[in-house]
Amino acid sequence: MAGVRAGGRAEALAPQRGKRRPSPETEPEQEEVSLLGSPASSHSEGSDSGLSESEESVFSGLEDSGSDDMEEEDEENMGQGGASVEGGPGRLAQAGASGPPGPKMEASMCGGDEYAEDSSDEEDIRNTVGNVPLEWYDDFPHVGYDLDGRRIYKPLRTRDELDQFLDKMEDPDYWRTVQDRMTGRDVRLTDEQVALVRRLQSGRFGDMGFDPYEPAVDFFSGDTMIHPVTNRPADKRSFIPSLVEKEKVSRLVHAIKMGWIQPRRPRDPTPSFYDLWAQEDPNAVLARHKMHVPAPKLALPGHAESYNPPPEYLPSEEERLAWEQQDPEERKPSSLPRSFPSLRAVPAYARFIHERFERCLDLYLCPRQRKMRVNVDPEDLIPKLPRPRDLQPFPTCQALVYRGHSDLVRCLSVSPGGQWLASGSDDGSLRLWEVATARCMRTVAVGGVLRSVAWNPNPTVCLVAVATEDMVLLLNPLLGDRLVVAGTDQLLGTFEPAEEPAMQPARWQEASEEERQQGLRLRIRHDKPVAQVTWHARGDYLAVVLAAQGHTQVLIHQLSRRRSQSPFRRSHGQVQRVAFHPSRPFLFVASQRSVRLYHLLRQELTKKLLPNCKWVSSMAVHPAGDNLICGSYDSKLTWFDLDLSTRPYQVLRHHKKALRAVAFHPRYPLFASGSDDGSVIVCHGMVYSDLLQNPLLVPVKVLKGHALTRDLGVLDIVFHPTQPWIFSSGADGTVRLFT
Repeated sequence: MAGVRAGGRAEALAPQRGKRRPSPETEPEQEEVSLLGSPASSHSEGSDSGLSESEESVFSGLEDSGSDDMEEEDEENMGQGGASVEGGPGRLAQAGASGPPGPKMEASMCGGDEYAEDSSDEEDIRNTVGNVPLEWYDDFPHVGYDLDGRRIYKPLRTRDELDQFLDKMEDPDYWRTVQDRMTGRDVRLTDEQVALVRRLQSGRFGDMGFDPYEPAVDFFSGDTMIHPVTNRPADKRSFIPSLVEKEKVSRLVHAIKMGWIQPRRPRDPTPSFYDLWAQEDPNAVLARHKMHVPAPKLALPGHAESYNPPPEYLPSEEERLAWEQQDPEERKPSSLPRSFPSLRAVPAYARFIHERFERCLDLYLCPRQRKMRVNVDPEDLIPKLPRPRDLQPFPTCQALVYRGHSDLVRCLSVSPGGQWLASGSDDGSLRLWEVATARCMRTVAVGGVLRSVAWNPNPTVCLVAVATEDMVLLLNPLLGDRLVVAGTDQLLGTFEPAEEPAMQPARWQEASEEERQQGLRLRIRHDKPVAQVTWHARGDYLAVVLAAQGHTQVLIHQLSRRRSQSPFRRSHGQVQRVAFHPSRPFLFVASQRSVRLYHLLRQELTKKLLPNCKWVSSMAVHPAGDNLICGSYDSKLTWFDLDLSTRPYQVLRHHKKALRAVAFHPRYPLFASGSDDGSVIVCHGMVYSDLLQNPLLVPVKVLKGHALTRDLGVLDIVFHPTQPWIFSSGADGTVRLFT
């Protein structure tokens, strides 16, 4: 049919081949007319041409057929007025715009083609692009191609939303106008098409003449006929046993022999009962939830809830009055037991609705959480620590008691050789003891409370630094080797003061002759009270902590030059303790909440340690210098590994009260802590040379002996320099040696 149509169009366009080409002056006007007066635009305005689909196909082919030369000739003919139908598509557009074509026009359009009137229900084949996405043509002026391969141009759509709204209001056929996506033109649906759409939307059949409820035709009747449906003779295999069925039967027999298939057991007809209070329905929705916690059941009623309880459950008159005077929340039994002669005499429960309401509140307001309990042996959670007997030696028992002070003993210090012991007390005296015999060798009356005592760690110098009030006294105890004692006096006597003394934060004063007889050699005066004094490992420098605010809390004195200096420019809180590094030029400064590590040569802050305690009370540095322990008033002992982190490696909470002193042993892997609870806890602290292995901390012994006085216990502890012994001083005025 398409070929016949194409032939008809070719015959209609044949007389136009010999016409001249249009002049350039008339081309713009002709293009405008072809665009504005095309059948597409006239059709898109909504005028109903009344043509069938086949006739519209013919017109569609005519309006876009012909080559570019033909289109130009058509435009020229349209510009001249178009006297006949053979004049070109311009005339057809005018005829289509003027009204529906009559019978003569239809005959002339068909050109005597017997296939022009085609009523078949075939698809509109004006656009031959096939089943491709039309978005491919969004950037082109055409929307496809016709049967002859010519472009089907998109109609001009210059109408905005306002024009569409006016059409919607004014055009009565706007609701039945749809857009053909294949050609881009507006199509007005006929009444038959609208009726078809409505039938399909309502779920009915499209064909109006189709009856879905026609009586069914019984192709096979129930009567026995003479002739069979098929008279084919039976196959030979129908008389031979099936091998496939034989294999299936053998498999079933083997499964029954092996016990894989069990015979069905008859069901027990007896009804099964279960405990209503045992658990909830396992098939319930909430019960199938993994983390569902069933609501607790109400307690079952006892003898007190009986309508005729035993006499011992009935309250007396005094108990009833006492129960009524209590608040409803404090009443232990929510209702008092009562006795009735029979069940019919029991009245309605007055608190029934109230208790039901409270039960509902408990069910939906009470949070229930399932705790996942792990079955772990408690012994596995305890770290595998060595036995204390494998970590010996360490002090285990009290050996000696040094008595003589009349008030609490605040500070202790041992000579470098371990032969002598110095102790300072609140009674204003410094006592020098012989360690082995507990004999008091000398007593030096200072005149004030002794806050700190430090023996010079240099074995060639025999000096003891004593902090009392606002002074630091340097004493020669006159004990031990006479050559060392004489050498110390000679070392101090070789100093020559400068002609113009420099300004210093402390004043150095020589002792008088009477004071030299008592052993005093030098006096260093400060502006504030002295809280602590400590020596450098070489014995030439000593650091002092003043109980004052500001940047002059820490002072460093040099003994050989008798010079004092303040190393800090500003303060970082109240300083509690200072300590020198055993081998490197570092200074540890402990404030209430932190410990700062300063490099003395570079004059910079190297590290800031956070003990995570409220108030640092004491501090000690490991002999190797890489570890540090801090005691605090909130009964914590924190161990720091300086190479590991600025946070504590381990926090020990063995004491029940505030820690007053901590100490490391110079040789053995031991450290200890003294507390106000009157005990000294000795721990094994092994530091390995392998950096990948963490220190081993094991508490090995609790030493007790001091009596609590004024809620104070052990005030200071110090280890013997060569033996695994420890000295402790307490508020009871005694010094004790544990070996």
